[in-house]
Amino acid sequence: MRNAFADEVTQLAKVDNRVVLLSGDIGNKLFDDFKQVDAARFYNCGVAEANMMGVAAGMALSGLRPIIYTITPFTTTRCFEQIRVDVCYQQAPVIIVGTGSGLSYAELGPTHHSLEDMAILRTLPGMQVLAPCDAAELRFILRAALKQDHPVYIRIGKKGEPAIHAELNDLQLGRAIVVRKGQDVALLSAGTVMPEVLKAADILKANGINAEVVSFHSIKPLDLAYLTEVKQRVKLLVTIEEHGRIGGLGSAIAEWSHTQTDPGALLSIGTPDEFMHEVGTQEYARSRYGLVGENIAVRVMERVKVG
Repeated sequence: MRNAFADEVTQLAKVDNRVVLLSGDIGNKLFDDFKQVDAARFYNCGVAEANMMGVAAGMALSGLRPIIYTITPFTTTRCFEQIRVDVCYQQAPVIIVGTGSGLSYAELGPTHHSLEDMAILRTLPGMQVLAPCDAAELRFILRAALKQDHPVYIRIGKKGEPAIHAELNDLQLGRAIVVRKGQDVALLSAGTVMPEVLKAADILKANGINAEVVSFHSIKPLDLAYLTEVKQRVKLLVTIEEHGRIGGLGSAIAEWSHTQTDPGALLSIGTPDEFMHEVGTQEYARSRYGLVGENIAVRVMERVKVG
């Protein structure tokens, strides 16, 4: 996804001279093509992310369209106060991109895990929180984010994530995308865990459960129209995210569900309220926390009776 980000932000810079790119001391070679467009619009701000956020806010309030890019925890939790006061309070249209979200950097330990980012950022007034499942969604989301007049946070993966959409003709912020139709349960997925969700849907189908698979790329705002419609026709809504169960997509939908007279059944699958002290690959970390197709399918089958 990061290669797709680099390419898309370069294409945007070619047609919009307001676009500036700020990096937290990563991705310098990744953005060589961007620098070919206009090296003066690329800023390596070093390991000073709080300052970088303030710089971006000032640029945005001066008419530029800054896009911040660095590893997720360092562009979210490290500079949360600056996001809150400099960006959101001022309603500055800064696009914040966190790369290597969730457990993508599991091998580097919990300093590089980001399992709280969606939770904390969706509490901020005016902030949109987005989690594309593949490069195609990311490209559409970047273009749409540039048209907003308020802050946007986008969490993306690292590299090598498979394409989910063979063809994606449109994407609207706040509108979920049905990847696969179904009628028994709805698997609502946020971000790059989508391949495991599709594996779970295949396993469920083999066991007589027809699952609808949905990319909930927009955590804030939620697609309330889709939620209202789907809860009337399926037995169970299941949220799956490479994020803590506290405060992410599952919590957002549970908060909405609480306002409904007939909320329907909801199952939230994510990481527990703990730090992961072991070191391993992303695949290991996902397996440890049950964010793999087989385990997701078992959790659903425990809640849904066939027939």
